Amino acid sequence: MSEHRKTRSDLSQLSDLSQPVKKVARRTFLKTASAGVATWGVSPYIVPASAFGANERIVTGHIGTGGRGCSLLQGHLRNAAIVCDVDQSHLADAVKLCHDAGQTVDAVSDYRRLLDRRDVDVVIVATPDHWHAMATIHAIESGKDVYCEKPLSLTIAEGRRMVTVARKHQRIVQTGTQQRSDPLFRKAVEIVRSGKMGSLKEILVGVPNVRFRGTKVPDSAPPAELDYDFWLGPAPWRPYNQNRTHYNFRYFRDYAGGQITNWGAHHLDVALWALDADQSGPLTVEGRGKFEGGGLYDVCSSCRATLQFANGVNVVVGQLQPDIPLGLTFVFENAKLLVDRDALKTEPAELLATLSNVHVSSVAVSNNHDQNFLDCVKSRELPISDVETGHRSATLCHLANIAIELGRRLNWNPLTERFEGDAAANDQLARSYREPWNFAQL
Repeated sequence: MSEHRKTRSDLSQLSDLSQPVKKVARRTFLKTASAGVATWGVSPYIVPASAFGANERIVTGHIGTGGRGCSLLQGHLRNAAIVCDVDQSHLADAVKLCHDAGQTVDAVSDYRRLLDRRDVDVVIVATPDHWHAMATIHAIESGKDVYCEKPLSLTIAEGRRMVTVARKHQRIVQTGTQQRSDPLFRKAVEIVRSGKMGSLKEILVGVPNVRFRGTKVPDSAPPAELDYDFWLGPAPWRPYNQNRTHYNFRYFRDYAGGQITNWGAHHLDVALWALDADQSGPLTVEGRGKFEGGGLYDVCSSCRATLQFANGVNVVVGQLQPDIPLGLTFVFENAKLLVDRDALKTEPAELLATLSNVHVSSVAVSNNHDQNFLDCVKSRELPISDVETGHRSATLCHLANIAIELGRRLNWNPLTERFEGDAAANDQLARSYREPWNFAQL
C-alpha cells in the first residue's frame, strides 16, 4: 500500500466544517424516508484490493493509549509498529504492554509523526472525543484506513465531513460501536426485523448515571508528563484542572457529550440497526434534562429525549428514568424484548424460546469487531460499523443533547442534516476550532 501513502505536507485542506450541505425539500425526504431509502451516496464502494496477501501483516499505528487505547492495542499487539500519546505516562504503559508481548514499537507524542510513517497501513484512534474527527481525517488523507472509537464525532458537521473524506479517498473506516459484532445484540435486531413479535411501537434506550471520578480541586499547572496544550487541541482554552482530563473528559461539553455519547453511542446504534435506518435518522427530537453537576461537570445528570422516525416509532433515550432500564427495550403491542450486554429477555418470558431460530439474512454478521475491520482492510468491503453508520448513530446522540440543552421540540431533516426553521439549533451543528488547531493549518 506504500504507493498510496502521503506525507503530512501532502495533506489536502478541508472546507469549513460548519458549511451546510445542500438542502433537500422535506416533502421529498418524507417520500424517501418512509420507503426506507436514503439519497446520500451509500452503496458499498469496492476499490481494488491492496497488495495484502492472505497472511500478510497489517501494520497498525495507535493514537491515544489511555485505558481504552491500551485495550484496543491489546487486540493488535502483533500488528503494532508505533504508538502515540500526549501523556508520557500513557505512552510508557503502551510501550511496556508491547514489550511484554515481545513486540518492539516506536513511541511519539505528535500524531503527525505517526502519519508520516509510510509502513503504517491502519490507524487506531482512541483519543478523547474532541480529537476524533481531526485525527481520523488526517489519517485518511495520509492514505491510511482507520478504526475510530465511538462516538465517531463531537459534532454532526464533523461526522459528515469524516464520511465525505473517507469516501473521497476510498478508505475503510470502522467505528468502535462493537455491539454490532455481539451475537446477543444481533439476535435482538433479527427478532425485531423479523416481525415475529408484531409491530414495533417504541424503543427505550437506558444510559447510566454520570460516573464522575473525584471531588472539586482548584486549577493548577499541568503535570510534567502531559502536553496539556496538545491535549486541548481544537477545544477552547481553559486552565488545567485534573478533573477535566483523561476519564472525566466525557463529562464536559468542550470534549464530549456525557453518557448520551458514551453509552448512548452504543445503544442508540443498535436502535438504528434494528430500525434498518443506518442511512437516515429521525424527523423530530425533543428533550428535557437536569444539569446538577454542581461545578464538577457540565453535562446533564438526568434526561429524557424522544426521537421520532418516519415510520412512527419513537426512540426514547433516558438517564435515571424509572421506566427505562439500562440497555434497550423494544416495545411491541403485546410484548417486550430487552437486551443488554449480559442478557436477552422477553416479556412474557416464555416467548423467547419461540424466537431462538429467527434469522434475517439482511442483518450483517460479525463476531469480532477488530477482525471484521482487518478483514475489510484486505477485502475493501464496508465494515459492519462503517463511517456512515457511525456518523448516523453519533448524530442521534448529538440530536438528543441539542434538544435537551435547548429544551424544545426540533424538526430535523436527515437528508440535509439541518434543523428546519431553527437558527439557534443549527448553530449547534458545528464548533469553532482553537487556533492553530484547525484543518487548514495542520
